[in-house]
Amino acid sequence: MNILIIYGTTEGQSRKVAEFLQKEFESLHHKVTLSDANGTPPSPSGYDAVIIGASMHMERYQEPVLYYVREHHAALNKTTSAFYSVSLTAASDDETSWQELRHITEHFLTAGHWHPAVVEYVAGALRFTKYDFFKKFILRQIARRADPHSVSGEDKEYTNWDTLKLFVTKVVQRAAAAPVTVRPEESDFEAVC
Repeated sequence: MNILIIYGTTEGQSRKVAEFLQKEFESLHHKVTLSDANGTPPSPSGYDAVIIGASMHMERYQEPVLYYVREHHAALNKTTSAFYSVSLTAASDDETSWQELRHITEHFLTAGHWHPAVVEYVAGALRFTKYDFFKKFILRQIARRADPHSVSGEDKEYTNWDTLKLFVTKVVQRAAAAPVTVRPEESDFEAVC
């Protein structure tokens, strides 16, 4: 299977997740193309599955990811596609925060005219050692809701890597169950005049 992973990242956790997914798919003998949405990611056409990931900051996902989805929504909706959302909210048990996260994700997908087969919420990480004073203050307030022990100021990763392995399995199963389409370059059909 030929898989494309596009990611948008602010602090690096979405990239780390994308690299983990790449290794997982490759361990299953799939070919993977990995691309940052800030660069010039390839078109999703010709891939058996496309995974797009972004992290949520200030109630938004990265603009380059939304731009990519809007530009390629028709192709994304014709193939097996999946979206992973990285946030601290995904580490929380607060139902109000989860409702807000789902609403923001729904708004993002609607704005991009995209209907992924799988949506996965991934708990992010706190990188206090990389934040300035103001960002540390704000994130401590947010983190208190997700994990009262996180206010120590130490870096902490909440990502559940085993859940991401299950995400890989879901994507592979969906792609395997999708109808096979023959691409022109793969066809051995020759026009007969």
